[in-house]
Amino acid sequence: MAAKELKPVYLITGNDLPKVEVALERLRRRFEAGSIERLVAGKGGASGLDVVAACNAGTLLGGERLVLVTQIDGQRGDYGRLAGGWRAEDLDAVMAYLRDPAPGTVLCLVATEVKKDSPLAKACAKAGEVLAWEIGKKDAVGWIVKSFQERGVKVGGDTCKALLDLVGEDKLVLAREIDKLATWAGGEPLGVEETQRLATPSAEAHPWDLTDALGRRDAAAALAVVESTYARSPRTRTSEAAAFGARVGQHLSRLTRMKTMLESGMSVEDAGAKLGLKPYPARQLAKQAEAFSLDELRGGVVRFARLDHALKGGSKLAPDLELQLAVADVARARS
Repeated sequence: MAAKELKPVYLITGNDLPKVEVALERLRRRFEAGSIERLVAGKGGASGLDVVAACNAGTLLGGERLVLVTQIDGQRGDYGRLAGGWRAEDLDAVMAYLRDPAPGTVLCLVATEVKKDSPLAKACAKAGEVLAWEIGKKDAVGWIVKSFQERGVKVGGDTCKALLDLVGEDKLVLAREIDKLATWAGGEPLGVEETQRLATPSAEAHPWDLTDALGRRDAAAALAVVESTYARSPRTRTSEAAAFGARVGQHLSRLTRMKTMLESGMSVEDAGAKLGLKPYPARQLAKQAEAFSLDELRGGVVRFARLDHALKGGSKLAPDLELQLAVADVARARS
């Protein structure tokens, strides 16, 4: 397709990142490197008005140009929630621009999960094209099976689940590991044992993995989560201790707020809304809160605050040992 046949706007969205990357690469190839302006949206980044100004600016050399804007609906944080994306005024500015887009400029908006029936998607579909590639959690195993089949390798569901447990759901990381495993297999069937031995662990342990173990008073399981985190993390043990400790401290604080609201008579739904959570993660948080007393949760928050102080120079002990001690303290049985 020639550059002149490109549409004024493309909205590319979905969690099938390999397909998203292929689409972006094909689009980028239509333009000279100097005719591509890359912007990052959201908090601290390019606003809707910034993007409109970039689209209307043109180039010094003239000709076709591409304005590529990523993270328009933010990045995933705790509980997989998207945060830091464009606000209503940003979306309004871009949708107004799409009613009369600048000639010679292609705007490409990249999102994680903009729905096809959203006002922005409708505006993009009317002025250009929406490309959406979404894989649900239930479809992840099927996606892995198909990816292996495309590379001539036969795998079973258990093997795919083992890969998911090790690597996580990031499709770009999964695709890289599938390529590596398929090359090793050389067309032969691939089993769980080989996958566990050869795949590079990278799935990040979630804070609730640890608090589940703490709620059971299972110190061994809690410490196993910590060691698993170290094994999977590309960071140094010092950096990972600080990052993991901060995540768990924040999670315990959120659990404490949930427990406090529930004990005051607030419903799970209302408490979740106060915390900015959707119904499902709110129910999961409430379920976890049942395993702790309010005093235990408050004590856990204080203990991890002390851990933070220790990791920032308040202790002469090794950072990973400090983290293990904090976990062991919170995991102690109720008196």
